[in-house]
Amino acid sequence: MPVPFLDLPAQNRPLRARILKDWAEALDKGAFVMGPHGAALEREVAAFLGVKHAVAVNSGTDALTIGLRSLGIGPGDEVITTPFTFFATAECIALVGAKPVFADIEPGTYLLDAKDASRKVTHRTKAILPVHLYGLPCDLGPLKALAKRRGLRILEDACQAFGASNAQGHAGALADAGAFSFYPTKNLGAAGDAGMLVTQDEAVAKLARSLRNHGSERRYYHDSIGYCSRMDELQAIVLRAKLPRLKAWVKRRRGLAAAYAKGLAGIPGLELPLASPDHVWHQYTLRVQGGRRDELMEFLKAEGVASSVFYPLSLHQQHAFPATHGLRLPQAQAAAQEVLCLPIFAEMTRPQQAQVIKAVRAFFRDHA
Repeated sequence: MPVPFLDLPAQNRPLRARILKDWAEALDKGAFVMGPHGAALEREVAAFLGVKHAVAVNSGTDALTIGLRSLGIGPGDEVITTPFTFFATAECIALVGAKPVFADIEPGTYLLDAKDASRKVTHRTKAILPVHLYGLPCDLGPLKALAKRRGLRILEDACQAFGASNAQGHAGALADAGAFSFYPTKNLGAAGDAGMLVTQDEAVAKLARSLRNHGSERRYYHDSIGYCSRMDELQAIVLRAKLPRLKAWVKRRRGLAAAYAKGLAGIPGLELPLASPDHVWHQYTLRVQGGRRDELMEFLKAEGVASSVFYPLSLHQQHAFPATHGLRLPQAQAAAQEVLCLPIFAEMTRPQQAQVIKAVRAFFRDHA
């Protein structure tokens, strides 16, 4: 049987009755934007993460954009970030008029290299935007120390890491503010686009609430140019139904990751991801050495196993950022040529995973 990369219908099926009931009530009441479910979701997310404020927005991209503006980042500023992430991370820096400055990544974690980030600080630097990639939370200790020395703000891109935590706390709740995406494929996903900005800072939250609503705190009075970025009630209903199940889903993902580690151990030319108890495994990412990543991907496809590459081109090499094409960021560039993500989702069955492991092993056995 084919093994999908993700099985959202299987995830949604047990929640269907509750979601449809709440959707029907919202339809009957005509409450679609910034309604009671959205407000309740904000309270529940804040309690889950241990933050004072959670601001529901339209997407993870908007959470990043509004987060940057709420931290005072704008034209002429520089923001240090990673080049190995989804495009929105750097796109949002540019959207607020600032300049993304790329530092390299750590080879084992794929996370922002704090030492390289410190070398990129200039008098124009105003913030650092680290990414908790693939569900692995960053160690923000060195970056927070750097920020304290240089008077910088930190916005966490936790769009792939809802529910991840380490000794410092929950990803997204470790610095000045944190941005989350609830895109359907995320560990906590809606039925469309949705996002959240969280913070301990009342002033940041107040500005974010205004910016998501056309720069307005009261109807028809506008203090700034903002956005139409209000989470709709239907997405909040889905997320409220899923949030209580998240811990169980993470536990299941961690079990699958452990089984992958055992089943794929000892294969020459294949590097497995860092085994961390803090990981929530949004992606299970292999490192395929010897220029054989694409070949393995095609082999898996022929065997009925879906896989994907996150990400095939480092951001500093994208057409959208021509000024950074001359940068040399060797770790990010190498990762883009070698990473391959295998299926991992809470509803994945043991036979499905066994099929994936068998196919990967067959490739390296038959193509030695």
